[in-house]
Amino acid sequence: MKRSQINYAIDKALAMAETFRLSLPEFASVTASCWPQKLKEGWQEVRDLQLGWDDTDFGSGCFSETGLTLLTLRNGSLSDPRYAKPYAEKMLQIQQDQQTPWHFHYHKMEDIINRGGGNLCMQLAWATEDQQLDNQRRVSVAIDGCQRTLNPGETLVLHPGQSVCLPVRLYHRFWAENRVVMGWEISMVNDDRADNHFLDAAGRFPSIEEDEPARWVLCSEYERVR
Repeated sequence: MKRSQINYAIDKALAMAETFRLSLPEFASVTASCWPQKLKEGWQEVRDLQLGWDDTDFGSGCFSETGLTLLTLRNGSLSDPRYAKPYAEKMLQIQQDQQTPWHFHYHKMEDIINRGGGNLCMQLAWATEDQQLDNQRRVSVAIDGCQRTLNPGETLVLHPGQSVCLPVRLYHRFWAENRVVMGWEISMVNDDRADNHFLDAAGRFPSIEEDEPARWVLCSEYERVR
């Protein structure tokens, strides 16, 4: 993934948040040159819990087709008693026709919310014992508290304002239809290092081609910020 794509995607996400009149935490607008000083000022929790920007192409090499821009706003830890918070929150920017590939979580139950923009389209299927798609078992999920049952792989459309609750081991993939979607995620503790299982081999964090200077630091890059 090119650094220029990351810079542009985060610029666009910040502009979209402003359009929606969303006030974001300070760490969302700290530029790359200012990060070393901020870490010295006590932002250890931001680094430890990987709060902040997360741009990925999932190893696809084509961000416009397969990718996602996220901002982790709050999080806890399953192993560190300093961070006992049991929940997480993320802002998602989903580009039109840009897909997030099939995956499920071992621990994290989550609500995915369409805050506005286009339609958020999603396909769901249970994971089998050997981590494949179960093409026989129907899927029952709550859409804003109303139960709905779908066939495996059937497309669920969330209109602006709607949300779905996804339990553990439920495969899901999603994309924006008609225009960019401002998405949101409210979940149990998020651990992108160990809690994601992708149906096909995928890289959760991108390899970056430095084709221009970084304007923003991704949460996966904090360890090398000095």
